[in-house]
Amino acid sequence: MGAGFSGSYAFNGVDLTLPPSTGNWKERPNFGIDGGGHTIYSSVRDFEMTWDLISVANLSTIIGVYNAVGNTGTAVSCLPDWGNANYLFRNYSGTVLQEPTVGEYFQEFVQDVKLLILNVRTN
Repeated sequence: MGAGFSGSYAFNGVDLTLPPSTGNWKERPNFGIDGGGHTIYSSVRDFEMTWDLISVANLSTIIGVYNAVGNTGTAVSCLPDWGNANYLFRNYSGTVLQEPTVGEYFQEFVQDVKLLILNVRTN
């Protein structure tokens, strides 16, 4: 994990034309308790980006990113650095993108677009 290309959301070195309205690290699933009483967590995390209202052109960019790597490979995702006290971005290699979900169309815009990034190794 190195410093981000631009200090903003990017995939494979290309910045998103419109940063998400919100981004958040999802809670890791736990697989139970070990013999010492400690919770066993997944070794990877997920990160979700949400756009409240987005143009059709910007949606096309997000879908294009997914289509480029969604079914055939992984991506280097530039995301906020997990657990850092400052708002810094890091490149996470080997991430997998889930197909974007799209809400309702509103005039020439789309509401509630979400992109889930899986397999983010933060350790």
